[in-house]
Amino acid sequence: MKLLLCLAERAGEVVSIEDLLNQVWAGVNVAPDSVYQAVASLRRLLGDDPKQPTYIATVARQGYQMVATVSPWADHSSNSVPETSNAPKPDSRRSFTLVVGAALTFALVAAFLLHGKVANKSHSNPPTIASQPQKSIAVLPFLDLTAGMKEEEFADGMTEELIDKLSKIPGLRVPAPTSSFYFKGKQIPVADIATSLGVVYVLDGSVRRSGARLRVAARLMRAENGYVVWSETYDRPFGDILMVQDDIAGQVTRALRTSIEVSPDY
Repeated sequence: MKLLLCLAERAGEVVSIEDLLNQVWAGVNVAPDSVYQAVASLRRLLGDDPKQPTYIATVARQGYQMVATVSPWADHSSNSVPETSNAPKPDSRRSFTLVVGAALTFALVAAFLLHGKVANKSHSNPPTIASQPQKSIAVLPFLDLTAGMKEEEFADGMTEELIDKLSKIPGLRVPAPTSSFYFKGKQIPVADIATSLGVVYVLDGSVRRSGARLRVAARLMRAENGYVVWSETYDRPFGDILMVQDDIAGQVTRALRTSIEVSPDY
């Protein structure tokens, strides 16, 4: 909400990452990744497409811009008290912040509820698997958290590579990419996804980039309670994409083999 208010108060302006860190995360020592993740989460809640934004646009190498129309609330109700020359005038910025905050809170909650209904309706007939063997895992599409979200293809390729390698482990059941990618972009609880896919574990992650360096984060969760069983980050130079995907997928697979206690013979 602080991020949304910060952008709304400067609607139409490009707000730099540094400004957002200073205003939204004042007094907290965080990296620019926090901004990227918060913007990505906000977009998902609002149903905003970063490639054709309705609310928040990414301005390459500069920051973010609120492109939606934002204006102070005008109360035209009959009970409103007419302004007189002797009446004290409230601080305009504080009034604007409170009103816009209330309006955007309502809009955000409404968007979240609407998005949830649409998601529930859209997965009324998702792919299902009857049983849930203990040695089973679904790989959810990795999130692209890079500036400008320009590495979606790499993130999808990382997901495909992980599914391929994990499916080669004897005794481990892994839903096909078509089943996993069905849930891409949908706001559905992990437990519900696991039930639909008939798995006990869920692996998700994200891709970030800083200059010529790439960071891939992976996280394994036990779906029944949502607890993180294992997590790791991998930093690599952004060069041969296929080699990077293969290298990271191999390391993740070896780590998960131990975490899920499956046979090492593969």
